[in-house]
Amino acid sequence: RTCDQLRCTACDFRVSLFNDYVWDQSCDYLFFRNNMPELSKLRAKMIKKKGARAYACQCSWRSVDELTDLQTEQQLRWVCGKH
Repeated sequence: RTCDQLRCTACDFRVSLFNDYVWDQSCDYLFFRNNMPELSKLRAKMIKKKGARAYACQCSWRSVDELTDLQTEQQLRWVCGKH
């Protein structure tokens, strides 16, 4: 289970999540910086994958397809945005 109110402390942007998708390997910083949070633009690099989830803010992104503790990833600055 994941907090659905994640916020990035690096870019101060809300973390978006997309069920049943992963990010294409060609994604880079500029892609997210220029296209967040426009879903119509983000779809260009989203790949359908049942059971997976794609996360992104303006400066970081992750695709998760198994139980993962995102707190152990030092480069992510995602925290609960408080409910």
